[in-house]
Amino acid sequence: MNLILKATEFSALKHQNQKRKDGKTPYVIHPISVAMILSEIGAIEDKEILSAALLHDTIEDTDTTADEIDKEFGSKVRSIVEELTDNMELSYSERKQFQIDHASDLSKEATLVKIADKISNVTDLINEKPLDWDDTRCKEYIDWAEAVINRCQKVNIKLEEYFYNLISSYRE
Repeated sequence: MNLILKATEFSALKHQNQKRKDGKTPYVIHPISVAMILSEIGAIEDKEILSAALLHDTIEDTDTTADEIDKEFGSKVRSIVEELTDNMELSYSERKQFQIDHASDLSKEATLVKIADKISNVTDLINEKPLDWDDTRCKEYIDWAEAVINRCQKVNIKLEEYFYNLISSYRE
């Protein structure tokens, strides 16, 4: 439990000045949501996977380094977070295509976090669409998220079913 609480605090401090795309929700709600989805829907209890979920955007979106994650949380958490970190040297469209192309290469642990991340993002999109997104952009995001999940290895039927039910209800 201490590792998870430490990861929660670390994530909250690293993301403290960031907001979600709706412009009002504190960003840290997202990684907490991803960890909760893993725990509540996916029945994941592994403290390192849950900690990685809490930290999955820190390297990509803050000044956090992989070495810092390793020092604070260990090599397994670092490895999962690194697998989920976009290469910010690529263009937006290249990063999105890379996620599709390499989804099947993710470890089981990173795949679990990836699915929960997409569930969290799609849920947020449905409940509170980003300020500058129209229906077309929302649909494109959901189609892309589905393409990523379709390429992921099958690791947790509850998470996968939840994701597909969520996008199905959006499309109705």
